[in-house]
Amino acid sequence: MTIVSAYAAPSPTEALKPMTITRREVGFDDVQIAIEYCGVCHSDIHMARNEWGFATHPVVPGHEIIGRVTKVGQNVSRHKAGDWVGVGCMVDSCRNCDHCNEGLEQYCAHKVMTYSSLDPKYNTMTYGGYSQQVVVDQDFVLSIPKNLDPKAVAPLLCAGITTWSPLRHWKVKPGDLVGVIGLGGLGHMGIKFAHALGAKVVMITRSASKGQDAKALGADQVLLSTDVVAMQEYANQFDFLLNTIPTRHDLNPYVNLLKRDATMVMVGAIEPVEPVNCGPLVLGRKSIAGSLIGGIAETQEMLDFCGQNQIVSDVEIIQMQDINAAYERMIQSDVKYRFVIDMTSLV
Repeated sequence: MTIVSAYAAPSPTEALKPMTITRREVGFDDVQIAIEYCGVCHSDIHMARNEWGFATHPVVPGHEIIGRVTKVGQNVSRHKAGDWVGVGCMVDSCRNCDHCNEGLEQYCAHKVMTYSSLDPKYNTMTYGGYSQQVVVDQDFVLSIPKNLDPKAVAPLLCAGITTWSPLRHWKVKPGDLVGVIGLGGLGHMGIKFAHALGAKVVMITRSASKGQDAKALGADQVLLSTDVVAMQEYANQFDFLLNTIPTRHDLNPYVNLLKRDATMVMVGAIEPVEPVNCGPLVLGRKSIAGSLIGGIAETQEMLDFCGQNQIVSDVEIIQMQDINAAYERMIQSDVKYRFVIDMTSLV
């Protein structure tokens, strides 16, 4: 075992503070990673504060991990010391179920999340990327394209794959009219990806002040959801809607935007929403669906696409000691569009 420094939430009501954790020794199939950058996801706040009710404290958050390989096990061939690599939301799965066999490990009932998850192989709770080092099975370690800025790659491992996966699954193609609802960590990546896939992208927001930023990110148009006339003009026009709003809200105005047979996919809110009028769904054969991150192969596909198209997240770099202030800023949507921790500040 190796003792390393980390930042953790000791309980749901306490701020994050320094602590030490242990990491396992490198096994035959393991990759040891010195963490250099870690993105800050809103899920980190939910888990640190146990807002979803299943966190186990102390929680060391962080599932957007970028670092350099420092050691590999004897069975590891695809990674070597010095490589830039990433670790996302999962560090293992059962590998035997239908989901795993189809490359959809994120839906495995026995997946092991990067933090606050019981790892049955070692009978220990997992600790995340707000730490100096991590040891991960090679099958859950991702290769980072050499032409991308590693600190701006970190959020791709959650915000990136969360928006890429539904765009690919629902086969968004050149010429499609795609609406991205909400402009934050997820929404800004949704715009970039939909634009790069050749779609006509409309940013749908309540805030007119976000219009200029949305167009700079690749949106062709901005639709104010509070503008009743504009919303009616777009009724029954969209081939696909990506809903990134992270809190309870009314879906009905957005359902009206969908074409017949089109789908709105939820990637932000994982809680009850306002009641949905099924009339428009039935009359237009419209769908509301959900999507959870992506599998490992799909995440690597996304990273490779980003390398080919020079796509990274817009980030603000912070020091580890500023994480509690960053959490409060995130709650107020005061970041464009993702915080990334410089983990060299953790000593």
